[in-house]
Amino acid sequence: MGYPAVMSRNWIARTVMPWVSKREREEQQRVAELRGRDGDNCRRCRRPIRFDLTRGHDKGPKLEAIEPISTGEPQPIENLCLCHARCNADSGDNTNEVTERVRRKAEAELFARPRSVKRAG
Repeated sequence: MGYPAVMSRNWIARTVMPWVSKREREEQQRVAELRGRDGDNCRRCRRPIRFDLTRGHDKGPKLEAIEPISTGEPQPIENLCLCHARCNADSGDNTNEVTERVRRKAEAELFARPRSVKRAG
């Protein structure tokens, strides 16, 4: 009687690449801690996060740093929050310069539109 394929793949992955499985366990532990601290909603859009989806799914959980630290060390749990993977990806351009450029563009488009005039009749 053989073992199921899933069980053997997991065993092989844990044996050949133990650091990957350790990293995944640590990430799952951090997600559980943040979920207990912050709840089940995304920090950006305030919609519920789906924790039952596969890793990398748009509506799944993603760890995000509140204040970016570029030291290469792991982020402290106090500096992390949970958000959707898609919301985290959107944050890549949210620098002050890009935000200001988007605001100015929207303002220019608003003033470029002709205003409708109601005629008394």
